[in-house]
Amino acid sequence: MASVTQTRFGIVGSGWRGEFFLRLARLLPERLRVTGVVTRTASRGAEVAAEWGVPTFRTTAEMLAHERPDFVIVSVPWPVTPDVTRELVAAGVPVLAETPPAPDLAGLRSLWADVGGSGLVQVAEQYLLMPGHAARLAVVRAGVIGEPTSVQISSTHLYHAVSLIRGLLGVGHESAEVSARAFVAPLANPLSPAGWSGDDTPQQLSTTLATIDFGGRMGLYDFTDNQWWNPLRTRRLVVRGSLGELVDDRVVRLVDPTTPVESTLSRRQTGLDLNLEGLDLKHISFDGDVVYRNPFVGSGMSDDDIAVADIVARTGAWAREEGPAPYPLAEACQDHLISLAIEESVRTGQPVVTAGQEWANPVR
Repeated sequence: MASVTQTRFGIVGSGWRGEFFLRLARLLPERLRVTGVVTRTASRGAEVAAEWGVPTFRTTAEMLAHERPDFVIVSVPWPVTPDVTRELVAAGVPVLAETPPAPDLAGLRSLWADVGGSGLVQVAEQYLLMPGHAARLAVVRAGVIGEPTSVQISSTHLYHAVSLIRGLLGVGHESAEVSARAFVAPLANPLSPAGWSGDDTPQQLSTTLATIDFGGRMGLYDFTDNQWWNPLRTRRLVVRGSLGELVDDRVVRLVDPTTPVESTLSRRQTGLDLNLEGLDLKHISFDGDVVYRNPFVGSGMSDDDIAVADIVARTGAWAREEGPAPYPLAEACQDHLISLAIEESVRTGQPVVTAGQEWANPVR
């Protein structure tokens, strides 16, 4: 890997998600370093220090006094995230908050009123940085399928899916009409974060379908309970445009009035079969052009690890004024606004129209 500036970050919270960032720093010591972790109790702090070899503190002030990081990751339960974010912004510290930045619309509005104007808050939404999605986004933005008009996604849930829909369509903070329904059906659910259950008995699981009308462009959302883990439900992504469409890794488009052609996104994945270069993603290409390069070549990380490490590194560059904002608070608020509308439409059985919010025209 080329020599780059090391990103230094603190963490508030020591749950499973906080440990995710600790693990990535251990995997990429030249690129990422944890300056400290804030835990609620000394006993939990001792556990974190022993397992991860990082200093721990009871308050953010103590952590910042020990060593000033480039930014601090807020990885605490949803109801607590806004308060910790406010505390850090008041101290003038850049923040990378976990998704979503607040639980509900009132919380989003309150948080934006308090810290939106500071320009100090980014949110850890990594899905558009996942290698496959980043490659698809590059193809769409290059105009290969013309103007993108709709996105159909069955992969991840709520604000994550909305982030992908908005990003691939290139829509901003326009008003959207959301219509959603939930349907229950039997499905075996043998795998969860706790591991394989050993039980293949079908359970009653809910599938949520929603249309998101941005006025001329639309999203179709399809998510089944535990779809992230359940191996019996595949992931699908369709981006339709004025000159063709992208379906997962296949692209069809019109190159002249009588010539539709098909191409594929191709991963350069080493370590398979008799390849002895080590298990690693090198790049993704399209029609002979590289549209995505792994920024952590040689690490052997999964796609999700690559994406999370990427947003951490990008946040460090932004905090040091060396790069653009990776995912500003205003974008996270808009994505969660629409995800809340999906849930409301399911509850009420009625369409929900998202109104313009204060973050629609943020101060840059």
